Amino acid sequence: MIPAMSASPETSAAQVSARTDGDELVLTLSGHWRITSSRPDWTKVLGAQSPQRVRLVPEGMVTWDSSLLLFLHEAQQWCRVAGVFCDTTSFPEQVRTLLAQFEVAQSTSVPFDRSANFLSVVGVTAQGLWREVRGFAHFVGEFVLSATALARQPQRFRWRDCVAEMQQCGAMALPIVSLTSFLVGVTLAYTGAIVLRLFGGDIWVADLVGLSTVREMGAVMTAVVLAGRTGAAYAAQIANMKANEEIDALVTLGVSPVDFLIVPRVVALAVMTPLLALYANCLGILGGMAIAKTVLEIPPTAYWVEMLTIVDLSDVATGLIKAVTFGLIIGLSGCMRGMQADRSAEGVGRAATSAVVTAILLMIIADALYAVVFHILGW
Repeated sequence: MIPAMSASPETSAAQVSARTDGDELVLTLSGHWRITSSRPDWTKVLGAQSPQRVRLVPEGMVTWDSSLLLFLHEAQQWCRVAGVFCDTTSFPEQVRTLLAQFEVAQSTSVPFDRSANFLSVVGVTAQGLWREVRGFAHFVGEFVLSATALARQPQRFRWRDCVAEMQQCGAMALPIVSLTSFLVGVTLAYTGAIVLRLFGGDIWVADLVGLSTVREMGAVMTAVVLAGRTGAAYAAQIANMKANEEIDALVTLGVSPVDFLIVPRVVALAVMTPLLALYANCLGILGGMAIAKTVLEIPPTAYWVEMLTIVDLSDVATGLIKAVTFGLIIGLSGCMRGMQADRSAEGVGRAATSAVVTAILLMIIADALYAVVFHILGW
Protein backbone atom coordinates (compact mmCIF):
# COMPACT_ATOMS: atom_id res chain seq x y z
CA MET A 1 0.00 0.00 0.00
CA ILE A 2 1.36 3.39 -0.97
CA PRO A 3 0.77 6.60 0.97
CA ALA A 4 -0.78 9.41 -1.03
CA MET A 5 0.39 12.98 -1.30
CA SER A 6 -1.85 14.66 1.23
CA ALA A 7 -3.23 13.17 4.42
CA SER A 8 -6.71 13.64 5.71
CA PRO A 9 -7.43 11.48 8.74
CA GLU A 10 -11.11 12.29 8.74
CA THR A 11 -11.78 10.48 5.51
CA SER A 12 -11.87 6.71 5.63
CA ALA A 13 -13.48 4.96 2.67
CA ALA A 14 -12.65 5.74 -0.92
CA GLN A 15 -14.84 8.58 -2.16
CA VAL A 16 -15.43 10.33 -5.46
CA SER A 17 -17.22 13.68 -5.70
CA ALA A 18 -18.35 14.95 -9.07
CA ARG A 19 -18.97 18.47 -10.30
CA THR A 20 -19.40 19.95 -13.76
CA ASP A 21 -17.38 22.81 -15.15
CA GLY A 22 -19.01 23.69 -18.45
CA ASP A 23 -18.75 20.62 -20.66
CA GLU A 24 -16.09 19.12 -18.37
CA LEU A 25 -16.75 16.61 -15.60
CA VAL A 26 -14.35 17.05 -12.67
CA LEU A 27 -14.01 14.06 -10.34
CA THR A 28 -12.28 14.56 -6.98
CA LEU A 29 -10.88 11.39 -5.39
CA SER A 30 -10.30 11.20 -1.63
CA GLY A 31 -10.06 8.73 1.25
CA HIS A 32 -8.39 5.35 1.62
CA TRP A 33 -8.23 3.42 -1.65
CA ARG A 34 -7.69 -0.19 -0.64
CA ILE A 35 -8.18 -3.30 -2.75
CA THR A 36 -9.63 -5.05 0.33
CA SER A 37 -12.36 -2.43 0.73
CA SER A 38 -15.19 -1.35 -1.50
CA ARG A 39 -14.46 1.34 -4.05
CA PRO A 40 -16.76 3.66 -6.01
CA ASP A 41 -18.31 2.24 -9.16
CA TRP A 42 -17.58 4.24 -12.29
CA THR A 43 -21.03 3.70 -13.77
CA LYS A 44 -22.74 5.07 -10.65
CA VAL A 45 -20.35 8.01 -10.44
CA LEU A 46 -21.00 8.93 -14.07
CA GLY A 47 -24.75 8.47 -13.89
CA ALA A 48 -26.62 9.91 -16.87
CA GLN A 49 -24.02 12.58 -17.61
CA SER A 50 -22.40 12.84 -21.05
CA PRO A 51 -19.38 15.12 -20.62
CA GLN A 52 -16.99 16.19 -23.40
CA ARG A 53 -14.00 15.98 -21.07
CA VAL A 54 -13.26 14.11 -17.85
CA ARG A 55 -10.68 15.37 -15.37
CA LEU A 56 -9.68 13.32 -12.34
CA VAL A 57 -8.10 15.15 -9.41
CA PRO A 58 -6.63 13.61 -6.20
CA GLU A 59 -7.57 15.63 -3.14
CA GLY A 60 -7.38 14.34 0.42
CA MET A 61 -6.26 10.87 -0.52
CA VAL A 62 -4.62 9.08 2.43
CA THR A 63 -3.44 5.77 0.97
CA TRP A 64 -3.89 4.01 -2.33
CA ASP A 65 -3.05 0.74 -4.02
CA SER A 66 -4.25 -1.12 -7.11
CA SER A 67 -7.84 -0.21 -6.25
CA LEU A 68 -7.11 3.32 -7.48
CA LEU A 69 -5.59 1.98 -10.68
CA LEU A 70 -8.69 -0.13 -11.34
CA PHE A 71 -10.96 2.90 -11.00
CA LEU A 72 -8.77 5.06 -13.23
CA HIS A 73 -8.59 2.23 -15.76
CA GLU A 74 -12.40 2.02 -15.88
CA ALA A 75 -12.59 5.77 -16.43
CA GLN A 76 -10.07 5.68 -19.27
CA GLN A 77 -11.79 2.73 -20.91
CA TRP A 78 -15.13 4.54 -20.90
CA CYS A 79 -13.53 7.70 -22.27
CA ARG A 80 -11.91 5.78 -25.14
CA VAL A 81 -15.18 4.15 -26.15
CA ALA A 82 -17.12 7.43 -25.85
CA GLY A 83 -14.41 9.49 -27.60
CA VAL A 84 -13.98 11.71 -24.55
CA PHE A 85 -10.65 13.19 -23.45
CA CYS A 86 -9.50 11.86 -20.07
CA ASP A 87 -7.14 14.10 -18.07
CA THR A 88 -5.09 12.38 -15.34
CA THR A 89 -2.18 14.85 -15.28
CA SER A 90 -3.07 15.93 -11.73
CA PHE A 91 -1.86 12.59 -10.39
CA PRO A 92 1.82 12.10 -9.51
CA GLU A 93 4.26 10.60 -12.00
CA GLN A 94 4.30 7.33 -10.07
CA VAL A 95 0.55 6.84 -10.45
CA ARG A 96 0.58 7.66 -14.16
CA THR A 97 3.50 5.29 -14.80
CA LEU A 98 1.78 2.42 -13.03
CA LEU A 99 -1.46 3.22 -14.87
CA ALA A 100 0.33 3.07 -18.23
CA GLN A 101 1.80 -0.32 -17.34
CA PHE A 102 -1.61 -1.49 -16.18
CA GLU A 103 -3.12 -0.38 -19.49
CA VAL A 104 -0.59 -2.49 -21.41
CA ALA A 105 -1.24 -5.54 -19.23
CA GLN A 106 -5.01 -5.16 -19.56
CA SER A 107 -5.02 -4.21 -23.25
CA THR A 108 -8.23 -5.05 -25.09
CA SER A 109 -9.82 -4.20 -28.41
CA VAL A 110 -10.92 -0.80 -27.16
CA PRO A 111 -10.94 1.90 -29.89
CA PHE A 112 -8.02 4.29 -29.99
CA ASP A 113 -8.59 7.54 -28.16
CA ARG A 114 -9.03 10.14 -30.91
CA SER A 115 -10.40 12.84 -28.67
CA ALA A 116 -7.01 14.52 -28.17
CA ASN A 117 -6.13 17.52 -30.29
CA PHE A 118 -4.88 16.62 -33.78
CA LEU A 119 -1.95 19.00 -33.60
CA SER A 120 -0.94 17.50 -30.27
CA VAL A 121 -0.94 14.01 -31.75
CA VAL A 122 1.15 15.21 -34.71
CA GLY A 123 3.58 16.93 -32.37
CA VAL A 124 3.98 13.87 -30.14
CA THR A 125 4.48 11.67 -33.21
CA ALA A 126 7.09 14.04 -34.62
CA GLN A 127 8.94 14.04 -31.30
CA GLY A 128 8.88 10.24 -31.24
CA LEU A 129 10.23 10.10 -34.80
CA TRP A 130 13.00 12.52 -33.92
CA ARG A 131 13.95 10.40 -30.90
CA GLU A 132 14.09 7.32 -33.14
CA VAL A 133 16.36 9.08 -35.66
CA ARG A 134 18.60 10.43 -32.92
CA GLY A 135 18.80 7.02 -31.23
CA PHE A 136 19.72 5.29 -34.49
CA ALA A 137 22.38 7.91 -35.26
CA HIS A 138 23.82 7.51 -31.76
CA PHE A 139 23.92 3.72 -32.15
CA VAL A 140 25.60 3.95 -35.57
CA GLY A 141 28.17 6.32 -34.08
CA GLU A 142 28.98 3.85 -31.30
CA PHE A 143 29.34 1.08 -33.86
CA VAL A 144 31.67 3.15 -36.05
CA LEU A 145 33.88 4.07 -33.09
CA SER A 146 34.06 0.44 -31.94
CA ALA A 147 34.74 -0.86 -35.45
CA THR A 148 37.49 1.72 -35.94
CA ALA A 149 39.13 0.77 -32.65
CA LEU A 150 38.95 -2.94 -33.51
CA ALA A 151 40.42 -2.27 -36.96
CA ARG A 152 43.45 -0.69 -35.28
CA GLN A 153 43.73 -3.66 -32.90
CA PRO A 154 42.50 -6.67 -34.90
CA GLN A 155 43.63 -9.10 -32.19
CA ARG A 156 40.73 -7.85 -30.05
CA PHE A 157 38.17 -8.77 -32.70
CA ARG A 158 36.20 -11.95 -31.98
CA TRP A 159 36.96 -13.81 -35.21
CA ARG A 160 35.46 -17.09 -34.01
CA ASP A 161 32.10 -15.45 -33.26
CA CYS A 162 32.17 -13.66 -36.61
CA VAL A 163 32.80 -16.90 -38.52
CA ALA A 164 30.03 -18.65 -36.59
CA GLU A 165 27.62 -15.82 -37.46
CA MET A 166 28.70 -16.01 -41.11
CA GLN A 167 27.69 -19.65 -41.14
CA GLN A 168 24.33 -18.89 -39.54
CA CYS A 169 23.40 -15.93 -41.75
CA GLY A 170 25.13 -17.22 -44.90
CA ALA A 171 25.33 -20.97 -45.42
CA MET A 172 22.22 -21.71 -43.35
CA ALA A 173 20.20 -19.20 -45.39
CA LEU A 174 20.99 -20.79 -48.77
CA PRO A 175 17.83 -22.95 -49.02
CA ILE A 176 15.33 -20.11 -48.46
CA VAL A 177 17.36 -17.70 -50.62
CA SER A 178 17.50 -20.30 -53.40
CA LEU A 179 13.76 -20.89 -53.41
CA THR A 180 12.88 -17.19 -53.19
CA SER A 181 15.31 -16.08 -55.91
CA PHE A 182 14.34 -18.83 -58.35
CA LEU A 183 10.63 -18.09 -57.97
CA VAL A 184 11.24 -14.35 -58.37
CA GLY A 185 12.99 -15.05 -61.66
CA VAL A 186 10.08 -17.24 -62.75
CA THR A 187 7.57 -14.53 -61.82
CA LEU A 188 9.51 -11.82 -63.69
CA ALA A 189 9.72 -13.98 -66.80
CA TYR A 190 6.02 -14.80 -66.78
CA THR A 191 5.07 -11.15 -66.21
CA GLY A 192 7.39 -9.88 -68.93
CA ALA A 193 6.20 -12.48 -71.40
CA ILE A 194 2.62 -11.19 -71.12
CA VAL A 195 3.62 -7.81 -72.59
CA LEU A 196 6.56 -8.77 -74.81
CA ARG A 197 4.57 -11.39 -76.67
CA LEU A 198 2.22 -8.69 -77.90
CA PHE A 199 5.11 -7.09 -79.80
CA GLY A 200 6.88 -10.28 -80.84
CA GLY A 201 9.81 -9.53 -78.53
CA ASP A 202 9.94 -12.79 -76.60
CA ILE A 203 13.75 -12.78 -76.59
CA TRP A 204 13.76 -9.55 -74.58
CA VAL A 205 12.60 -11.53 -71.57
CA ALA A 206 16.28 -12.26 -71.04
CA ASP A 207 17.03 -8.52 -70.85
CA LEU A 208 14.15 -7.91 -68.45
CA VAL A 209 14.96 -10.74 -66.07
CA GLY A 210 18.74 -10.26 -66.20
CA LEU A 211 18.79 -6.52 -65.63
CA SER A 212 16.07 -6.40 -62.96
CA THR A 213 17.56 -9.33 -61.08
CA VAL A 214 21.16 -8.11 -61.10
CA ARG A 215 20.41 -4.48 -60.27
CA GLU A 216 17.45 -4.80 -57.92
CA MET A 217 15.68 -8.04 -57.14
CA GLY A 218 18.70 -10.14 -56.21
CA ALA A 219 19.92 -7.75 -53.53
CA VAL A 220 16.45 -6.70 -52.35
CA MET A 221 14.96 -10.18 -52.01
CA THR A 222 18.09 -11.46 -50.28
CA ALA A 223 17.95 -8.55 -47.85
CA VAL A 224 14.25 -9.08 -47.13
CA VAL A 225 14.88 -12.76 -46.36
CA LEU A 226 17.80 -11.91 -44.09
CA ALA A 227 15.82 -9.18 -42.35
CA GLY A 228 13.09 -11.64 -41.41
CA ARG A 229 15.44 -14.50 -40.66
CA THR A 230 18.65 -13.01 -39.24
CA GLY A 231 17.72 -9.47 -38.20
CA ALA A 232 14.86 -10.69 -36.04
CA ALA A 233 17.10 -13.41 -34.57
CA TYR A 234 19.76 -10.85 -33.62
CA ALA A 235 17.16 -8.66 -31.93
CA ALA A 236 15.67 -11.58 -30.01
CA GLN A 237 19.06 -12.90 -28.89
CA ILE A 238 20.33 -9.56 -27.62
CA ALA A 239 16.98 -8.66 -26.04
CA ASN A 240 16.94 -12.00 -24.21
CA MET A 241 20.49 -11.37 -22.99
CA LYS A 242 19.40 -7.97 -21.76
CA ALA A 243 16.40 -9.44 -19.94
CA ASN A 244 18.67 -12.01 -18.27
CA GLU A 245 21.10 -9.23 -17.27
CA GLU A 246 23.93 -10.80 -19.28
CA ILE A 247 24.71 -7.48 -20.93
CA ASP A 248 24.86 -5.83 -17.49
CA ALA A 249 27.36 -8.50 -16.50
CA LEU A 250 29.53 -7.66 -19.51
CA VAL A 251 29.50 -3.98 -18.59
CA THR A 252 30.37 -4.85 -14.98
CA LEU A 253 33.36 -6.86 -16.20
CA GLY A 254 34.51 -3.92 -18.31
CA VAL A 255 33.63 -5.54 -21.66
CA SER A 256 31.97 -3.34 -24.25
CA PRO A 257 28.71 -4.94 -25.49
CA VAL A 258 29.22 -3.25 -28.85
CA ASP A 259 32.65 -4.86 -29.30
CA PHE A 260 31.57 -8.22 -27.91
CA LEU A 261 28.11 -8.67 -29.46
CA ILE A 262 27.34 -6.18 -32.19
CA VAL A 263 30.46 -5.70 -34.32
CA PRO A 264 30.94 -9.44 -35.12
CA ARG A 265 27.28 -9.80 -36.11
CA VAL A 266 27.17 -6.70 -38.30
CA VAL A 267 30.47 -7.58 -40.01
CA ALA A 268 29.21 -11.09 -40.70
CA LEU A 269 26.06 -9.76 -42.36
CA ALA A 270 27.98 -7.13 -44.34
CA VAL A 271 30.25 -9.86 -45.74
CA MET A 272 27.65 -12.55 -46.43
CA THR A 273 24.84 -10.42 -47.88
CA PRO A 274 26.67 -9.55 -51.16
CA LEU A 275 27.74 -13.18 -51.56
CA LEU A 276 24.17 -14.32 -51.11
CA ALA A 277 23.04 -11.60 -53.53
CA LEU A 278 25.40 -12.96 -56.21
CA TYR A 279 24.00 -16.42 -55.59
CA ALA A 280 20.45 -15.03 -55.79
CA ASN A 281 21.29 -13.34 -59.11
CA CYS A 282 22.33 -16.69 -60.58
CA LEU A 283 19.18 -18.43 -59.33
CA GLY A 284 16.94 -15.62 -60.57
CA ILE A 285 18.49 -15.71 -64.04
CA LEU A 286 18.16 -19.49 -64.03
CA GLY A 287 14.47 -19.20 -63.16
CA GLY A 288 13.89 -16.83 -66.05
CA MET A 289 15.84 -19.16 -68.35
CA ALA A 290 13.63 -22.10 -67.36
CA ILE A 291 10.47 -20.18 -68.29
CA ALA A 292 12.05 -18.94 -71.52
CA LYS A 293 12.85 -22.54 -72.49
CA THR A 294 9.55 -24.16 -71.48
CA VAL A 295 7.00 -21.44 -72.26
CA LEU A 296 8.61 -19.16 -74.87
CA GLU A 297 10.72 -21.89 -76.53
CA ILE A 298 13.90 -19.78 -76.36
CA PRO A 299 17.12 -21.87 -76.23
CA PRO A 300 19.27 -21.31 -73.14
CA THR A 301 22.23 -20.23 -75.31
CA ALA A 302 20.15 -17.53 -77.04
CA TYR A 303 18.79 -16.42 -73.67
CA TRP A 304 22.30 -16.11 -72.24
CA VAL A 305 23.76 -14.25 -75.23
CA GLU A 306 20.85 -11.78 -75.28
CA MET A 307 21.18 -11.13 -71.55
CA LEU A 308 24.89 -10.31 -71.92
CA THR A 309 24.03 -7.55 -74.40
CA ILE A 310 22.30 -5.54 -71.65
CA VAL A 311 23.97 -6.68 -68.40
CA ASP A 312 27.57 -5.66 -67.68
CA LEU A 313 29.86 -5.38 -64.65
CA SER A 314 28.52 -1.95 -63.68
CA ASP A 315 25.09 -3.50 -63.16
CA VAL A 316 26.59 -6.25 -61.03
CA ALA A 317 28.54 -3.62 -59.03
CA THR A 318 25.40 -1.59 -58.29
CA GLY A 319 23.69 -4.69 -56.92
CA LEU A 320 26.67 -5.57 -54.75
CA ILE A 321 26.90 -2.03 -53.36
CA LYS A 322 23.24 -2.19 -52.42
CA ALA A 323 23.71 -5.64 -50.87
CA VAL A 324 26.55 -4.45 -48.63
CA THR A 325 24.46 -1.48 -47.49
CA PHE A 326 21.44 -3.69 -46.85
CA GLY A 327 23.57 -6.07 -44.78
CA LEU A 328 24.80 -3.20 -42.60
CA ILE A 329 21.25 -1.91 -42.17
CA ILE A 330 19.89 -5.32 -41.18
CA GLY A 331 22.65 -5.93 -38.65
CA LEU A 332 22.47 -2.48 -37.10
CA SER A 333 18.66 -2.51 -36.93
CA GLY A 334 18.51 -5.94 -35.31
CA CYS A 335 21.22 -5.20 -32.75
CA MET A 336 19.84 -1.73 -31.95
CA ARG A 337 16.32 -3.01 -31.30
CA GLY A 338 17.74 -5.76 -29.13
CA MET A 339 19.69 -3.26 -27.04
CA GLN A 340 16.60 -1.04 -26.71
CA ALA A 341 14.24 -3.87 -25.71
CA ASP A 342 12.37 -4.00 -22.42
CA ARG A 343 13.51 -6.54 -19.85
CA SER A 344 10.61 -8.93 -20.35
CA ALA A 345 9.39 -11.70 -22.63
CA GLU A 346 7.04 -9.25 -24.30
CA GLY A 347 9.98 -6.91 -24.90
CA VAL A 348 11.84 -9.68 -26.74
CA GLY A 349 8.93 -10.21 -29.13
CA ARG A 350 8.51 -6.50 -29.73
CA ALA A 351 12.23 -6.11 -30.40
CA ALA A 352 12.17 -8.85 -33.06
CA THR A 353 9.15 -7.33 -34.80
CA SER A 354 10.54 -3.82 -34.63
CA ALA A 355 13.89 -4.99 -36.03
CA VAL A 356 12.26 -6.40 -39.17
CA VAL A 357 10.09 -3.31 -39.72
CA THR A 358 13.00 -0.92 -39.17
CA ALA A 359 15.34 -2.86 -41.46
CA ILE A 360 12.85 -3.10 -44.35
CA LEU A 361 11.90 0.58 -44.04
CA LEU A 362 15.53 1.73 -44.08
CA MET A 363 16.33 -0.62 -46.98
CA ILE A 364 13.56 0.87 -49.08
CA ILE A 365 14.82 4.38 -48.33
CA ALA A 366 18.41 3.39 -49.15
CA ASP A 367 17.32 1.68 -52.38
CA ALA A 368 15.47 4.81 -53.50
CA LEU A 369 18.49 6.99 -52.72
CA TYR A 370 20.78 4.64 -54.64
CA ALA A 371 18.43 4.74 -57.64
CA VAL A 372 18.72 8.53 -57.74
CA VAL A 373 22.50 8.53 -57.24
CA PHE A 374 23.15 5.85 -59.88
CA HIS A 375 20.92 7.70 -62.33
CA ILE A 376 22.92 10.87 -61.81
CA LEU A 377 26.23 8.98 -62.21
CA GLY A 378 24.92 7.24 -65.33
CA TRP A 379 25.37 3.71 -63.97
